Amino acid sequence: MSIFILVWNYLKARPLNTAINIMLLSLGIAVITILLLFNRQLEQKITDNARGIDLVVGAKGSPLQLILCNIFHIDFPTGNIKLKEAERFAKHRLVKRAIPLALGDSYQSYRIIGTSHAYAELYKAALAQGDWWSKTLDVTIGANVAELTHLKIGDTFASAHGLADGGHTHNDHQYIVKGVMKRTNSVLDNLILTNVESVWEMHEEHGEEEHEEHETSAPATGFIPSPLVSSVAKGDSVKEITSMLIQYRSPMGAIQLPRLVNSQSSLQAASPAFETARLFSIMGIGVDILMGFAYVLIVISGLSIFIALYNSLKERRYDLAIMRSMGASRTKLFVSILLEGSVLTLFGSILGLVMGHGVLVLLSGLVEETRKAGIDGFVFYNQEWIILGGSLLLGMISAVIPAIQAYRTDISKVLAGN
Repeated sequence: MSIFILVWNYLKARPLNTAINIMLLSLGIAVITILLLFNRQLEQKITDNARGIDLVVGAKGSPLQLILCNIFHIDFPTGNIKLKEAERFAKHRLVKRAIPLALGDSYQSYRIIGTSHAYAELYKAALAQGDWWSKTLDVTIGANVAELTHLKIGDTFASAHGLADGGHTHNDHQYIVKGVMKRTNSVLDNLILTNVESVWEMHEEHGEEEHEEHETSAPATGFIPSPLVSSVAKGDSVKEITSMLIQYRSPMGAIQLPRLVNSQSSLQAASPAFETARLFSIMGIGVDILMGFAYVLIVISGLSIFIALYNSLKERRYDLAIMRSMGASRTKLFVSILLEGSVLTLFGSILGLVMGHGVLVLLSGLVEETRKAGIDGFVFYNQEWIILGGSLLLGMISAVIPAIQAYRTDISKVLAGN
């Protein structure tokens, strides 16, 4: 009889023990897989979304909140800043590019951003359909927005104040969809882009005169706006924006500009590199706790496999002795026990990997926030091979002592005792 068939029959003979050992290990592997996939993809998204942005300038408050709101668009603004004061830093000799952002409204929880074409160019966005926004109340929407809201070119919609559903709706002003962006796997997929003047018009008092339609003068390439928003007279002291995204002209900007903004103005400067490092450290605490729990499960499953194999030897001593008397070598008995532990961990590992990917596939299909974050259950990493190899090694280690006991089986004593 083949050693593989023999091992398989032994496992089938104890279905409850086999199932418990496989499930214990698979749960631990599934938790590790989910954490690996979620953590790696989230870190990659955070890094990609912050790439090309050296500094965020906005209202004073929490620097991390400033970054979360204006780069990742998952928090509320710290406030607004005067356009006049923002322009002062936009024209600084150390600034290569300054991109204005005006926030405040949303549509079906998708944030509407008043900005320039340079913001789309920052993420190398391209059009899937239609055109870029050009006039006040024109919008170009991200791929997820188009897919989940079913907006298409030519559709009109009214924005709601704030991010949550149920806010005050600006029914007097309707946005019109001019274009849909290709998927960029960045924050742009979840945004509705327009010009800054559109955001201002939405929040004008009813008695104010309507703005005329303005063409956006900012080109799709790098620019140093003067002023930041083309339709406002230089030095306007009334208009406000939410923040500016700044790129440095030289490394000297990283040394001088944040200190200049924080000490010589009412504004706040936050470094995406520094704040995202803080964010990773905060996230890391929770990930480490869950990872520790997963390792505990794996260690428990290893002990369970060891106990199951060790106890089974008492029941199989006679079988092993018969095998030896029929010509099976000590090595064959040793290998069969090692193989049994390896097969248990192999099944548990494969099931755990499948469960981990399956959970993320279900989450991305059922939970909109997971889909917005771009978490994909069909992504595979090389570390998963390490998980699989480590699990097989654990199974072999758990089976070593029972295998040695099988190797030392004394035929004469066992048969004489039975």
